Amino acid sequence: MTNQKPFSPDVLNIDYDREVEKISEYIRHSLQKVLKRKGIVLGVSGGIDSSTTAALCVNAIGKERVFGILMPEQDSAEESEQFGKLLCCHLGIKWSEEIITPMLEAFGCYKRRNDAIRKVIPEFGNNWKCKITLPSVLEKGAAYRIFSIVVQSPDGKEIKTRLNQEAYLGIVAATNFKQRTRKIMEYYNADRLHYAVAGTPNRLEYDQGFFVKNGDGAADIKPIAHLYKTQVYKLAEHLGLPQEIVKRPPTTDTYSLPQSQEEFFFSLPYDKMDLCLYGKNNGYSPQQIAPVVELSAQQVQWVFDDIDQKRKTTRYLQLPPLVVEKVTEIAE
Repeated sequence: MTNQKPFSPDVLNIDYDREVEKISEYIRHSLQKVLKRKGIVLGVSGGIDSSTTAALCVNAIGKERVFGILMPEQDSAEESEQFGKLLCCHLGIKWSEEIITPMLEAFGCYKRRNDAIRKVIPEFGNNWKCKITLPSVLEKGAAYRIFSIVVQSPDGKEIKTRLNQEAYLGIVAATNFKQRTRKIMEYYNADRLHYAVAGTPNRLEYDQGFFVKNGDGAADIKPIAHLYKTQVYKLAEHLGLPQEIVKRPPTTDTYSLPQSQEEFFFSLPYDKMDLCLYGKNNGYSPQQIAPVVELSAQQVQWVFDDIDQKRKTTRYLQLPPLVVEKVTEIAE
């Protein structure tokens, strides 16, 4: 690539005042001219992405037209509920809390998940805790990574074992009930208020398919999908969000054992993953990126390979429903 600027952490720097105005204008235009809805509904968890999205929506259309929903369940971290309420109070938006545990129990979410875990750990009990993990891409590259299950008994004993495909798919399919149930609640409230639903993925999650189809991947507008997570954190600070939220590390908040996004999916801290993704998207070589992210060129190449693999395997998540022929023109 010609006229490339030197690769450094500064490549992710943007004008945050200008970015807020750009996103705010896009939200206003989308609601008025395209979606034709009065306001925005979104799920809030006290995480950096939903918090920043909520703040941007308030900036764009005012706190009176933004509605937040807290949707904890039995595996949710207690701090998620606390930070979610903190955010809503900080922004001054209306909000409700929907405890979705009974719905998940009715779907058989926990039972189906536990049955899948017992395919590899027969002694797993209903009152045990669990999470799934993925080895670091830095060890042997993307081709050798296999998910494992980590479980913890009530007396603190931990067991870790590799997952076969049947058990892995069963666990993921069951836990996906959580994201899809939350989306049902978001659209219920959007329908009754005549609002649109805002999605909260950042660029790293959107690009790499770190979302559930027709779950947290479903939305009418995704205001931060073009921003790297590093930029989302800085934008949150720029918008004056509470420090408890701005300093909170990213988590999945899906399994009962504490779990970072790094150990579950990305295998690198988000700041290094952002730089690798930016570098790949903008034609920088592993040799140029390696010293900045404190990895070897070979390790950066493994990250590149993993990015390509995830894009390939999660393309299905990005696809709209397929039809044999084009059915109708969308009215402007």
